[in-house]
Amino acid sequence: MERSVMHMDLDTFFVSVERKMNSSLNGKPVLVGGNSDRGVVASCSYEARTFGIHSAMPMKMAKMLCPDAIIVRGDHEAYTKHSNEITEIIKENVPVYEKASIDEFYMDLTGMDKFFGCYKMATELREKIIKETGLPNSFALSSNKTVSKVGTGEAKPNGYRRIPTGEEKPFLAPLSIKKIPMVGDKTYQLLRNMGVERIKTLQEMPVQMLEQVLGENGSTIWRKANGIDNSPVVQYSERKSISTECTFDKDTIDVSFLNSMIIRMTEKLAFQLRDEQKLTSCVTIKIRYSDFNTYTMQARIPYTALDHVLLKKINELFTKLYQKRMLIRMIGIRLSHLVHGTYQIDMFNDTIEQMQLYQAMDRLQRRFGKNIVQRAAGMDIKVRDFNPFNGKGAGQPIKKK
Repeated sequence: MERSVMHMDLDTFFVSVERKMNSSLNGKPVLVGGNSDRGVVASCSYEARTFGIHSAMPMKMAKMLCPDAIIVRGDHEAYTKHSNEITEIIKENVPVYEKASIDEFYMDLTGMDKFFGCYKMATELREKIIKETGLPNSFALSSNKTVSKVGTGEAKPNGYRRIPTGEEKPFLAPLSIKKIPMVGDKTYQLLRNMGVERIKTLQEMPVQMLEQVLGENGSTIWRKANGIDNSPVVQYSERKSISTECTFDKDTIDVSFLNSMIIRMTEKLAFQLRDEQKLTSCVTIKIRYSDFNTYTMQARIPYTALDHVLLKKINELFTKLYQKRMLIRMIGIRLSHLVHGTYQIDMFNDTIEQMQLYQAMDRLQRRFGKNIVQRAAGMDIKVRDFNPFNGKGAGQPIKKK
């Protein structure tokens, strides 16, 4: 049976939501992000892109390129709300879907031809989302995820495209190698230095040559260039989560120690999110007292993977939940409602320096271990065999002497 995979992307999602809330922004160059000169562009309208502006660009540079651009601070809660609304529409109409990020979806429509016709179903779903949410979107339908994702990029803005089975290679051939997922700036520059500019050239190169130049990623990029991708659409589930629990050697009421432990646990989980390119929109804290009574409290938050954002909410929950002032036996933290995503840095509130700091910290932890970088407030404890990714009974932290 031929596969039918649909990829949908919400066009300039943050800008589109802002325009829905404020129609005076329509047709104008709009920048969403930090308003200070040290801020960063999180999203920009197509009108702003004509000036050479792109996401992750320093706001100061964007202002120089387009002095008349309208800058909007950004509203995480509104974006999360609209993302969830669209997710519900897709859930009601598609048998298998994967939420790749806050504004990107894959849908497996294989076998639906006999009932509706996959292309007809895809176009009707797109129109339904536009009608019910007022948000523009683009999609492409093909035999696999890679070709559909590239097709969506070619269909933008607010368009759609179908790449029939057997036409994947001719469709990809004239496009820039930058269109291939996995080809970042460094890989692009390396290939350009070899004289490779179009995907057609990659298609004609021996796979062994790419493996020699790019290592094991070479064969993957070669397959993608040739329109070959057997990766499945992974069913999205709001129940996915990561968590950690720590039972103490001695029951404690030392709030300073507990806060340090919460910082340490949150840092570890946040790094895991970023390392796996995931975001969370729900945090839960659990307290077990010395009498073994256990209490939990959770809160929904805008999608994030940043320590300081998570810590603020988790500390709020801990303060509300810890009312008994009894000895605590165990605390736990859970991050749930996970989605894959690349919005790892809060471009609305963080400066370029903060973005670079997180990226540097993550590089150090990947190279030297998860304990190599941590907040000073989290160093008040010494942890023996503490691994926050093991789940229940993850360790026996004791006070540092």
